[in-house]
Amino acid sequence: MNDKGRSIQKLAMGGVLLFMALLNITFHERAIAQKTDGQVPADWVAEIEKIFIRSEDCKQCHDRHYEEWKGMREQTPDLKSFGRVDAALLHGTSFESPVFRTVLGVWMQTNPTMQERQRCLSCHAPAVTVFPQHVEKISAQILSGKPQVEGIGCASCHLINAVETTPLPPPTYKVQPGEMLYGPYADPEENLVHPATQLPLFRGANFCTSCHFDKVKDVTQKDLPGEILQGTICQDCHMEPSTGSSTSKRGAMTRAIGRHWFRGVVIPGTLLKNRNLQAEWMPRIEIDATKSGAGVEGTVLVKVGSLPHSFPDGDPVLKQFFLAITIKDAQGNVLGEDTKRFGLPYDKILRGPIPDPFIKGGNTRRVPFSQTLKDGAAPATIEVVLSYALIPEPEAELKAKYLATLANDQERATAKKVIEEYIQPRMLTYRSKSL
Repeated sequence: MNDKGRSIQKLAMGGVLLFMALLNITFHERAIAQKTDGQVPADWVAEIEKIFIRSEDCKQCHDRHYEEWKGMREQTPDLKSFGRVDAALLHGTSFESPVFRTVLGVWMQTNPTMQERQRCLSCHAPAVTVFPQHVEKISAQILSGKPQVEGIGCASCHLINAVETTPLPPPTYKVQPGEMLYGPYADPEENLVHPATQLPLFRGANFCTSCHFDKVKDVTQKDLPGEILQGTICQDCHMEPSTGSSTSKRGAMTRAIGRHWFRGVVIPGTLLKNRNLQAEWMPRIEIDATKSGAGVEGTVLVKVGSLPHSFPDGDPVLKQFFLAITIKDAQGNVLGEDTKRFGLPYDKILRGPIPDPFIKGGNTRRVPFSQTLKDGAAPATIEVVLSYALIPEPEAELKAKYLATLANDQERATAKKVIEEYIQPRMLTYRSKSL
């Protein structure tokens, strides 16, 4: 054999050895994980993982993005300032989150159909779009608090190769099972583990809106309209821009990359670029009210600026909104009060079309009101508070029914704490007006 042939043979052998080493590391880590929790994956779990490979496997080459996805990396200062950083906010804990487990458990007591369960899980576990036959088993594992399958992992997003517009919003992502992984780079780095290719969809807002529906004015469009953000897309804010390599490979190219913690909070750099962004972000209240006989009547106008986000931000299915309207006399004594609630109860969630958000971006929601006061009362001011809760408050019977399904008092105490914390209203904005 000549020198050229021996060189080729060495290169080939090196590639084989590297590939085998990667496989050995992967299987070794899986074995450790199984020993740690004492569980051995069932056949149906292995069936899913043949297509939706575990993110722990991806960590071998993509450790930075893995740690961001899992919540192991440092947080941005704005998150530390604002608080409320918990497992419910991470893609990497879409199954482990005690909030999701509790909400799913309460909702399951309303006897959703198998199709409705799949609809719920399709965003928390895109694997159910390929394996709908495993919806019931996945649900049972989540409710037990010991899921073996992964929810939103690396493969969940990087196997998506298209979105399609459906008769009812939102548009729906399409998973392409196979070895090819899709992403935003025109020149993905070559490797011995999987092929990769560029897909323009990964630089479009319509990629995100398949799950985060009704977050923007038009969920079918690739670009976001509006003067304030000047065509900025979801990924520009929610995948904080950084510089480096998407892999941990020595000598890998350095370029612009996006952080993979997907935080739903304003990025300081974006605020600096767009000075009016904060003013456009939050809703505003105006009050049109007049005295009418023995009472006060009028309209509360809740406005959202031209920012492409619709309102509510976050989950448009679970969130609850409250308008508290209070009438006072000149001494500050309450003469009348009324709270108007907007949001779905558990037995209406995912039954039928997804409802419109409380306010579409760039629009105004008009809420009429009328309050009758006691004879002789002299109203002087009207105050309006807009607040929200992250999940609906379950009816007492529904809550008791769910708690009875839990294994012990410790689990019941945890579920009660989650419910109590997440149904608490949080003030968004306030307005007062003299009458």
